[in-house]
Amino acid sequence: MSTPKVQRDLARLLSLRDAIALLVGTVIGTGVFFKAAPMSQLLGSPGMVLLAWIAAGVLSLAGALTYAELGAMYPRAGGDYVFLREAYGDFPAFMFGWTNFAVITTTGLAAIATGFASFLSALVPVGAVWAARDIHLLGQNIHWTFGAQQVVAVATIFVFCAMNSARVSTGGATQSLLTLAKFIGIGAIVLGAFFFSHTRSMGNFTPPSPGATAYPGAAATTLTFTAFGAAMIAALWAFQGWSNMTMVSGEIENPQRNVPRGLMYGMLIVLGVYLLTNFAYFYALPFGEVANSNSTAFRNALPVAAKAAQSFLGSAGGKIVSISFLVSVMGSLNGIIIMNSRVPFAMARDGMFFPKLGELNAEQVPARAIWIEGILGSILALSGTFDQITTACVFAVWIFFALTAGAVFVLRRKQPDAPRPYRVLGYPVLPALFVVVALWLLINTLRTNPVESAAGLVLIAIGAPIFLHFRKGRTGDRVARD
Repeated sequence: MSTPKVQRDLARLLSLRDAIALLVGTVIGTGVFFKAAPMSQLLGSPGMVLLAWIAAGVLSLAGALTYAELGAMYPRAGGDYVFLREAYGDFPAFMFGWTNFAVITTTGLAAIATGFASFLSALVPVGAVWAARDIHLLGQNIHWTFGAQQVVAVATIFVFCAMNSARVSTGGATQSLLTLAKFIGIGAIVLGAFFFSHTRSMGNFTPPSPGATAYPGAAATTLTFTAFGAAMIAALWAFQGWSNMTMVSGEIENPQRNVPRGLMYGMLIVLGVYLLTNFAYFYALPFGEVANSNSTAFRNALPVAAKAAQSFLGSAGGKIVSISFLVSVMGSLNGIIIMNSRVPFAMARDGMFFPKLGELNAEQVPARAIWIEGILGSILALSGTFDQITTACVFAVWIFFALTAGAVFVLRRKQPDAPRPYRVLGYPVLPALFVVVALWLLINTLRTNPVESAAGLVLIAIGAPIFLHFRKGRTGDRVARD
C-alpha cells in the first residue's frame, strides 16, 4: 500500500511590519510618478486633481476597511477568491481567480515593468525601437512598439520571479528594505520641491479661467462628472494593490489581528504620501508643466516627478527621479509577485485549477504559480502603452471589488454567528457606499475607455468555459483548504 503524499502548507513568517511593507511597497509604484499628468488634462485645475486623489484614496480606504472584516474571518491564502467562494459559491470565486490570473496580475506586472524600462532609459541607453505600428480598433488608435525597453521589462519580471521562488521571509525582508528606500527617494523629491524649487509658488495652484485652455496645446477644458470619474480611474491605478495583502493571509502571523491593522495603517500611509507628493508637484511647477508631462497624450515628455526634480536640481533631477522610480517599481514588482501567486495556488488546492500550481517547493513557496504569472505578464509587456494597460487592469479589478465588498452583506446574513475578530467601521453605510461608487466607476469606464474595457470583459468571459472544464473533471471531495 502506497503512502499518501504529504501536502506542504504555507508558513506564517510575515510580521505586521512585513504586511504593512507589502501593502505600502506594492501600492506606491508607478502611479505617483505619472498619473498627475493625465488627471490634469481631464480636470483642468490643481484643486480638482487633488480632490480626485482624495476621492480615490477615501474610496480605497473604505474598501480596505471592508476587506479587513473578511480577511480577519478567513485568514487563508487567496484573498478575494476565498471571500467570494464563502459568500457566493464556486463560480464567482473561480471567475475572480481566473481574472486575477489572466488579467489583473499580468497587466499589473506588464505595466510596472514597462514603466521600469522607461525610466531606466534615462540612465542607460535602452531606448532602441526595432518595430512599431499604429493599430486602429473601435475608432481608437493603439500605438504598439517593440524594442530594447520591452526586453528589459521582461528580464525585470523574470529576475523578481526567481527571487520570490525563495523562502517567503526573504521576499518579506526584501520588501521592507525596498519600501524604506522608496520613502527616502520620494521624500527627497517632495522636500526639494517644497523648499528649493526655482519655480515654487502658491500661485501655481490658480486654475485657468472657466472655458480657457488648461495648458498649451489643449482644447478648452470643461469639468464634467464623467471627466472626474475618468480622473479617479487614473488615481485608482496608483492605489491599486491594497486588496492583495489578504492574499497572503495564510502567511501572516496572528492574522485575525494583523490583517486588519496592516490594511488600515498601510492605506493611511499611502494616502498621506500621495497627497503630499502631488501637492509638491503643483507647488513646484506651473499647471501647464504638470499637464504636459509624460502620458499617452505626450509620450516623449518627461514625467511630472522628473520635472519637479529638475526645478531644483537642474539636469541631474531626471536621473535622481529615475533612480527613485526604479527602486519604487522594484518594490511593487516584488509585492505583486509574492501576493498574487497565492490565488492560483488556493484555486489549485481546491481542485479548481491546474493541480501543479497548488504545489509548494522545498522553501514552502508556490514557485510554479509565480513563474506562470511572470511568463504571462512578460508576454503582455511586449505590447501596449502604460496608460492603456493600467486602464484595462483597473476596470477588471473593480468588477470584483464591488462583488467582494458585497460579500460582507451576504456573509452577515448567511453566517451571523461566525467569529468576526474585526467588524467594518460604519456598517452598512461604508461598504454600501463603496459598492455604489465602484459600479459607477465601471459604467463610466465603459463609456470613456471602450477598447480597454471590452478587452477586459473578453478575457474575463474566457474563464467561464474553463470553469466548466475543471468543475466537470473534479472528482471526490475538495482538497483540504489550507
